[in-house]
Amino acid sequence: MEITEVKIALRESPQTRLKAYATVTFDQCFVVRNIKIIEGKNGFFVAMPSRKPKVSCPRCRYKNDLGSRYCSQCGTAIPSTPTPTYGSGDGESQEAPAHRDIAHPITMEFRQYLQKIVLEAYEAERAKAPVAGAGEGEHETL
Repeated sequence: MEITEVKIALRESPQTRLKAYATVTFDQCFVVRNIKIIEGKNGFFVAMPSRKPKVSCPRCRYKNDLGSRYCSQCGTAIPSTPTPTYGSGDGESQEAPAHRDIAHPITMEFRQYLQKIVLEAYEAERAKAPVAGAGEGEHETL
């Protein structure tokens, strides 16, 4: 599978680790949006699109975030549910993540390829971006 296009939407802000969103096209026929570029302790990394697991309100059936104590729609108390666990294959259980990936690479090789291409596109987009605080006439016009 070949990555045929990467679009980057910068979200640069010193207050957040989220630096950009990427839209990646595969083989000119499949698109994945909302891939996040995040600044971590060891540099930048790519996080796949994800969603929070939901739980239904027992009264109105509104879908609330897992772990919510009260329904956001009607205010009814939501009974606490045990946190789901995953078997890691070594006999130990792990807590379910707060977010679940919607789409993700299966092999380490493809994950590395995807991250390399997306981070290269991110660096190229950052290089084109106007410098924050540039004086009059020193910034690019888009």
